[in-house]
Amino acid sequence: MNIIKCSDADEIAQKVSEMIINKIKEKPNAILGLATGASPVKTYKKLIEAYKKGEISFKDVKTFNLDEYYHLPKSNKNSYYTFMHENLFNSIDIKEENTHVPDGNPADADYYCKEYDKSIDDAGGIDIQLLGIGRNGHIGFNEPSDHFTSGTYKVSLTPSTIEANRIYFDSEEEMPKEAITMGVESILKAKTVILIATGKFKAEAVRDMVKGAVSPSCPASVLQKHPDAYIFVDEEAAALL
Repeated sequence: MNIIKCSDADEIAQKVSEMIINKIKEKPNAILGLATGASPVKTYKKLIEAYKKGEISFKDVKTFNLDEYYHLPKSNKNSYYTFMHENLFNSIDIKEENTHVPDGNPADADYYCKEYDKSIDDAGGIDIQLLGIGRNGHIGFNEPSDHFTSGTYKVSLTPSTIEANRIYFDSEEEMPKEAITMGVESILKAKTVILIATGKFKAEAVRDMVKGAVSPSCPASVLQKHPDAYIFVDEEAAALL
């Protein structure tokens, strides 16, 4: 693991966006694994700025998102499909057919998940996978468990994850209890992994990820085994390292 301590989220966004920009300059048809939530938003803003300045083009880039809520329509304001379009895709020159956000409403979830993994493999694999980390150490929606997950699958969300995300929904009843997510094995296939963690509420998860045993009780700890993982933390998230 490469641990990069930064002063704040703005510095993290600058450094992470530079890594992604450099990859696209080196490989214009790069395959990016993208995440949602608060962690990557400032990075996406930096990428939009670089595009508008003419520094990079996304016209040949392909993207695969980590996850999506199960049984939530694409059009819902809280779907990750909507999130990605509002926070990145609508502001750059990426082709819609080159963007892939898991379908939260597949007719056959098991079959769909296998096809999602196959589509990533067929594209050549992910060059850079962007991640956040949950307070319980989850990556994607891979929750603490007694085993590491493999490919993309349908998962039941833990109460802590439901509680953390419930603030975005108008009522508790509207908050999905399941999701489609890339599994840990899928994430580890990425050539480079970049994880962003900010704020004091992530400090324990960051400590367990970096200093704890590699255990499915903290899914992010598996990144200790990745050959090219970069962990970007601000001062608060790094407090227990």
